[in-house]
Amino acid sequence: MKAILFNGSLERRSESTSGIISSYFSDRLEALGIQTDIFTLADSGIPLFDVTLTKTPLAVERMAQMFTSADLHIWLAPLYHGSIPGVMKNCLDWLEVTANRYEPYLTDKTVGLICWADGLQAMQGINAMDAIAKSLRAWPLPFSVPIVRSALFDGNDKKEISPLYINKFEKLISIAASKKIEKTTINHL
Repeated sequence: MKAILFNGSLERRSESTSGIISSYFSDRLEALGIQTDIFTLADSGIPLFDVTLTKTPLAVERMAQMFTSADLHIWLAPLYHGSIPGVMKNCLDWLEVTANRYEPYLTDKTVGLICWADGLQAMQGINAMDAIAKSLRAWPLPFSVPIVRSALFDGNDKKEISPLYINKFEKLISIAASKKIEKTTINHL
């Protein structure tokens, strides 16, 4: 199995929220024997979506190859003004370059969804990504992780994920890696 972590944030720092979550998932998936790539939007060079171009930009060709060759996707996004960042949606819009393929877009790919917000609204980002994934013919997992950012980290250590979210991340990884839903108990603090 091959996975891609789609980091939809524009943060480049490894100690950023998106960097810490990406590293956690990458390490855990690799430990399960799943080949994992991280697609960091901030470093991708993806231009604004433009249907009038006669040649597909090289960065877009690379991105489309990475996205279509992965069996499993984990999409990570901060919530900006009620939705995912526009640059993340722009990147996904470029999958239109696959429209004429036998299996266009993200046909039959599995997608796990994670969004974080400073308040309780992260589910809005999950809902936006869910709608996008479905329109791209992918299968969003029936379990997603909306994050209240103030509860993401363990106490004062802004690099250590809290037990609450480790449990949720592990459940998402278990479902994504096995494509089976098992009854588990999530301990609430």
